[in-house]
Amino acid sequence: MKNEKTKDIPVDGEQLEMPLPEVSEKPDIGFRRIPRGKSIKNEIEENVKMQDERIINIPLNKLAEFENHPFKVIEDEEFQKLKESIQENGIVVPAVARPKGDGYEMIAGHRRKLACQHLGMEAMPVVVRELTNEQAVIAMVESNTQRENILPSEKAFAYKMKLEALNRQGKRPDLSLTPVVSKMRTNEKVGQESGDSREQVRRYVRLTELIPQLLQLVDTGKIAFRPAVELSYLTKEQQGHLLSAMESELATPSLSQAQKLKAMSAEDKLDERSLMEVMREQKSNQKEQVRIPYDKVREIIKKDMSLKELEEFILKAVAEYQKRVLQRERNKDAR
Repeated sequence: MKNEKTKDIPVDGEQLEMPLPEVSEKPDIGFRRIPRGKSIKNEIEENVKMQDERIINIPLNKLAEFENHPFKVIEDEEFQKLKESIQENGIVVPAVARPKGDGYEMIAGHRRKLACQHLGMEAMPVVVRELTNEQAVIAMVESNTQRENILPSEKAFAYKMKLEALNRQGKRPDLSLTPVVSKMRTNEKVGQESGDSREQVRRYVRLTELIPQLLQLVDTGKIAFRPAVELSYLTKEQQGHLLSAMESELATPSLSQAQKLKAMSAEDKLDERSLMEVMREQKSNQKEQVRIPYDKVREIIKKDMSLKELEEFILKAVAEYQKRVLQRERNKDAR
């Protein structure tokens, strides 16, 4: 039975009467896994029918970006493949948007929209849904976290936005940073839905406290995830000093150094001088090492040896060789 509630949706200057679903407390926002053996197109069509919706073509200039959208649209190899697929097959999976002002706000499909713009297309198929602000945030995050490659900063701000939306829906205080919980909280719910643990969700949200320059280094892999979480407890001023120290020393903090900086900051003992001293500490993985391929060593040393015996053998051989070099030099000087 169809819902009688309708709304006039402007498309290409015309009014299209489109039925809209009632907004419930827990709407089925339609981002479900596709059952095995069923095509994406068939699943989408069934899902749209279930929710009493229609897929309509909307001009690209009527589709506004989602406010504070945390996901970046990167024009990489995958994006090029998406363009080629759209050029050859059209858009298989429609975008999702909600009415807002004189146009629409994108919920899902930002990459598809950009690909359409590159291809010179003027409109794209979109499923239009009536969603509250909280429902829109949750839908946007859930649709984008299905991607394979997500940057730490994207996941961090997405989790934060979803947590805040869930908390507003339930009229509960922010529980995202609670270290100990006795029942399911919002961060545990987000973790279960995304495949991360409650603690991992909390760690990701901590990354939003980093200054943009440090967060960028996390995205590029120059700062590891766990040290970055510890560094997020430094004040913004201290993070700025850390960035300068990293540039000066050409080094990034290890986990132990990051934990030390966090502790010093909590005790109000971290200034520029003490921060630089910590950064100048030699890390175990920064000690100079000489690596020799094992196959090359085995070509010279035929007998089987343990790694410890092999190390001692090489050191003795180097020492003996050095003695002979020095003896030859002395013999030359004596002539």
